[in-house]
Amino acid sequence: MGQDRARPWLRSTSTGYRRPPVRAVQEAGQGPEGLVGFVLAAVLVGALTGLTAATFRLALTGAGGWRDRLTDLARGHGALGLLLLVGGGAVCTAAAAALVRRVEPHAEGSGIPHVEAVVEGRAGPGRFRILPVKYAGGLLAIGGGGLALGREGPSVQMGSSVAVLVSSVLRRSRADLRLLVAAGAAAGLATAFNAPIAGGVFVLEELLKSFHPRATIATLVASASGFAVAAPLVGAAPDFHVPPLADPRLSGAPWVLAVGVLTGLLGVLYNRAVLTGLHHVDTSRRPAEVRAAVIGAVVGVVAWCGPQLVGGGDELTQQALLGQGAVPVLLGVLALRFALGVLSYAALTPGGLFAPMLVLGSQCGLVVGLVAVQVAPGSAPEPAALALVGLAAFFTATVHAPVTGLVLATELTGSTNQLFPMLGACAVAMLVAVVLRSRPIYDLLTDRATARAVA
Repeated sequence: MGQDRARPWLRSTSTGYRRPPVRAVQEAGQGPEGLVGFVLAAVLVGALTGLTAATFRLALTGAGGWRDRLTDLARGHGALGLLLLVGGGAVCTAAAAALVRRVEPHAEGSGIPHVEAVVEGRAGPGRFRILPVKYAGGLLAIGGGGLALGREGPSVQMGSSVAVLVSSVLRRSRADLRLLVAAGAAAGLATAFNAPIAGGVFVLEELLKSFHPRATIATLVASASGFAVAAPLVGAAPDFHVPPLADPRLSGAPWVLAVGVLTGLLGVLYNRAVLTGLHHVDTSRRPAEVRAAVIGAVVGVVAWCGPQLVGGGDELTQQALLGQGAVPVLLGVLALRFALGVLSYAALTPGGLFAPMLVLGSQCGLVVGLVAVQVAPGSAPEPAALALVGLAAFFTATVHAPVTGLVLATELTGSTNQLFPMLGACAVAMLVAVVLRSRPIYDLLTDRATARAVA
């Protein structure tokens, strides 16, 4: 009733609630004139985010190439080379952690939980210095240190920081600021993976949890403008190549079901492992830089043993999507990357979870595919097809965003004829996660970030 007294145009009538008068909507910035200005602001946010995220992606690629060359050089110099590699990883990771702890704590981790908290109104937008700390810290941790983290988290949070700056300069309302923050996040994800549709869908499905027209317009416009600006710099082709895959057959359904069950279980375990790792970090008395240095040193040892095992893992995902590998080796890689991903995120440096999820999901699907070919060579789906299915299903199990998982897998590979088995596996993986009462990873991380901010 108090709300009705404050806004009499909300009072009910015999036909329901009255629609607000045009003047009231326009005063709130929702009229046609306000919408045009809002859309232009979203275009600007997307364009600036696309430029920022594209240069970050290029710099990360360059840093990764530098790390690979250093690794090759170190492996040719015995114990001295190992010491150099381990020390370099420790220094880079500790430097990234120091930037976060001493300059901008909100820049830690994926950044998506902080963006989600801002969009929900549970946290303030933060300071603009999140952007340079996220940029530099991500290059140090992922590019220099080789942590098993992804570029998409930093790109998403840098997009939200761009939105805060644009909203401040253009003097947009607080409600518009939240929507523009979400729009910047969409542009960041679109640029990180060359996936403009997935960027928009993820924000609407996971962050906003709404397809309200105003939010949808801002998100899709920013995602499109960000992709358009970034494309000349990073290209517009899908990030991964998948060989031509045969159309799915009903006889392959049991194997698709198996992928859904396994990725669902693995996703639940992964979420719990990440939160457990963070709990140990939050209760530790050791300085953040020391913990990060130890983690960076461990990653350096792994890089010495296998350079392709560290970093975001795009090469591992690509090999899986080509159907390449042997089951024992893949199981080892799967276990190592699972542990390495949890350990890397516990360093509290800038870095995302998407790319590590893609590695785990595609590896899991490929293992099932290779077993299926041995057990039922005449009816089993192609291993590469099940790797693609596993990629989408594992993402769904961890994030609880099946539509984003389907769209992301499709845009990442350009493959469209596996949508039906992906849909089935995503449904099963989601069912497993819900039955086991596993909450979405970003909801868990958002609760943690909010609780720490209050404390």
